[in-house]
Amino acid sequence: MIRFEHVTKRYPDGTTAVDDLSFEVAEGELVTLVGPSGCGKTTTMKMVNRLIEPSEGRILLGGEDIATLDPVELRRRIGYVIQQVGLFPHKTVLENTATVPRLLGGQRRAARERAAELLDLVGLDPAVHGDRYPDQLSGGQRQRVGVARALAADPPVLLMDEPFGAVDPVVRERLQSEFLRLQQRVRKTVLFVTHDIEEAVRLGDRIAVYGSGRIEQLDTPATVLGAPATSYVADFVGADRGLKRLSVTPIEPDDLEQPPVVRLDDPAGAAAARLRGEGARWAVVLDADGLLHGWVAAETLGDGAVRDHARRMDAWLPVGATLKQAFSVMLQHDAGWIAVLDGAGGNRFRGVLTPARLHAALRRSIDADARDVARAEVELDSVPTV
Repeated sequence: MIRFEHVTKRYPDGTTAVDDLSFEVAEGELVTLVGPSGCGKTTTMKMVNRLIEPSEGRILLGGEDIATLDPVELRRRIGYVIQQVGLFPHKTVLENTATVPRLLGGQRRAARERAAELLDLVGLDPAVHGDRYPDQLSGGQRQRVGVARALAADPPVLLMDEPFGAVDPVVRERLQSEFLRLQQRVRKTVLFVTHDIEEAVRLGDRIAVYGSGRIEQLDTPATVLGAPATSYVADFVGADRGLKRLSVTPIEPDDLEQPPVVRLDDPAGAAAARLRGEGARWAVVLDADGLLHGWVAAETLGDGAVRDHARRMDAWLPVGATLKQAFSVMLQHDAGWIAVLDGAGGNRFRGVLTPARLHAALRRSIDADARDVARAEVELDSVPTV
């Protein structure tokens, strides 16, 4: 969708902002450009909509050389979101969002209907927020309007220049989550500029780590964190890159242990005897359909049925959730293990994830990337205990 071919931007004073840049962004892919201030990432993005013209090389959009296109028409085909949002203060939220469809010749009613759909898509009720003005919104709400406006003409490409950088950390995390949800639905081709490696890791299908005018590494978040290409990349992503990698490593079925299981209607005495025979101190409690109900300590099983002694299970996640989420749930509930469910909208039990299994899953993921094999193919050496 977007292709850079030996692109260089050199200013009259001799400063080279971007040096011989060649890479491609596939249709529907989100690539984050990350690096320190002055490294060329924003210049790279602004050359795509010709706010900055390259000195050498060419940029293709959908196979067309953008140098042959009218700059105004090109920009109307590309969504653009910036940190300061840039909403028109004298226009309502609905009017701001409908700006580009109107510029493209759309009827006022159709443009407003489209704007209302997009506001709803980004989590703003048009009936509540549509007639408000930008200064009546919070910073996070203004950013959502900026994203909605960028999507209004249904552009194939979105350029986003640190769009969430001006809001507080809590709102920023919420906006990132909303944008990921949105991207799953609309699948735009996105160049996303950020200086925050954690944001780049969380959002990007791939990450381009910039040095001085050059890309030092362009790869998946897991690979950038697990196998930095250079010492510069390793320093930039930080010594805690192993912890950061937890956020991009999903829980897989092979990571799970299979603990003892009892059923709700099992006689408590018989269940206790079986657990004692297996040397188990606790068991997961399932209903007749294999759905998670809770857990039970073997020592508490007495008279009646298991259901009379079962406890609620709060520490659980679906398969596919990240190891970071699993670690967070363990800490939140002070749990030595968490239940993992099928993730298909139900709560069918798949197994449990323990701290030891979480650690092994992380090691296996890093090793798999280094060897370019599936995680299931990796056999880990056991770590000797002291």
